[in-house]
Amino acid sequence: MSKSKTIEEICRLADIYNNSIYFREDPIIYPKHFAQLLLKGESEFDLPIPQNYRISLQDVEIAAVVAAHLAWGRRAMIVRDIHKALDEMKWKPFEYVNRGVYNDCSLSLHRTIKWCEFASICRNLRHFYANHTSLEILTPDEFRTQIYGQKSNPKMANKKIHMLRRWMVRNDGRVDLGLWSNISPEELIIPLDIHVHNSALRLGITKRNSADFTTAQEITDFLKLCFPQDPVKGDFALFAYSIENKKGKK
Repeated sequence: MSKSKTIEEICRLADIYNNSIYFREDPIIYPKHFAQLLLKGESEFDLPIPQNYRISLQDVEIAAVVAAHLAWGRRAMIVRDIHKALDEMKWKPFEYVNRGVYNDCSLSLHRTIKWCEFASICRNLRHFYANHTSLEILTPDEFRTQIYGQKSNPKMANKKIHMLRRWMVRNDGRVDLGLWSNISPEELIIPLDIHVHNSALRLGITKRNSADFTTAQEITDFLKLCFPQDPVKGDFALFAYSIENKKGKK
């Protein structure tokens, strides 16, 4: 496929799939549920609403942290286990984090992620919010080290962090939340999962087989040719391309 045809295809798919109807059973529904409660006092999702509790930006951010961290594997399993984590929080994420009493056992919360890892992230969030009001101030690497408790590694694609940033920054009123206004959509990096990477390889956007930050940056730079001010809008197109072009489907 020529470069111009690839750009045309990405624009076509992004316009179709940047639509909330394709994200009814997706991790984003959890932070979006809290965002709608914060902004409108009601939610379009059939999810629990905490009674006698004032929703804050921190509730949205914490729900996003949990949802992004567990976004690994089959969607049905991901959604089930995010729901389980928020049940543990009584659907009051910020209150739960501030209380400081967490499920710290070694049983599995989601695949190889244990409840004690979830507890460690909650402790990191509690420490952060004791001194700051919003996670927006963190760079991706600071997010990796200060919230998820992982070692600094500039070479990592940090898919879940860049996905969370996409959720919180993009503000076109369709899928993403747009609650962070101090980060420009132009600064965002594509969340590089296996579907996006495979699509980029098949379309000739990259030739790199390593799913690392360099590849994510290369794909993002190409997407700027399609959407100069909002490159990660192409995330919808690359994911859709992987679905529309599964083996045996033209």
